[in-house]
Amino acid sequence: MKTLAISTLTICGIDELPGNSAREVTHVLSVLDPDRAELDAFGAYGEHHRVTLRFHDIIDPRPGQIMPAPEHVGEILRFGEGLQETAAARVKGHLLVHCHMGISRSTAAMLTLMAQADPTEGEDALFARLREIRPQSWPNSVMIGFADAQLGRQGRLTAALGRHYAHQIEAQPKFRTWMNDLGRRREIEMAV
Repeated sequence: MKTLAISTLTICGIDELPGNSAREVTHVLSVLDPDRAELDAFGAYGEHHRVTLRFHDIIDPRPGQIMPAPEHVGEILRFGEGLQETAAARVKGHLLVHCHMGISRSTAAMLTLMAQADPTEGEDALFARLREIRPQSWPNSVMIGFADAQLGRQGRLTAALGRHYAHQIEAQPKFRTWMNDLGRRREIEMAV
């Protein structure tokens, strides 16, 4: 099991950002809605490298909203390449990935980064590690599908995502109602 060439991994939502300011975060991947104002919370952080992506947390097209796209996942993978390239210069590091609530886009991004960093790690093991980092994770299925293709996982990440959803529904039954109310029935149906 490899890590992301970084010693600490955190996933959170916007409201949790202030509580992470003293944790020596060195790298931030922000995934925000396109119309969201810039966040003030990072003013309290020390020196860090930050990349911001802007798209909505949806799995089907909606008028006026931006779907996750292959290019967004490509940017996440380039961010991961940067982490690998700068690893030798770091004694330690702390990667924080966040989205609005720290449940869907951010967990999909972190899973993508973990799968990229360790191409031989089994998909179910990657999702188990993700649950250790963020127990309430419900990765965006569109993003995972793009990551699966771009990482050459041949559908294995998507299949493991279905098993992850089944695990999450069993562990936290509220997800079934919550995701259904958000128009994400297709993800519930993926649960094996």
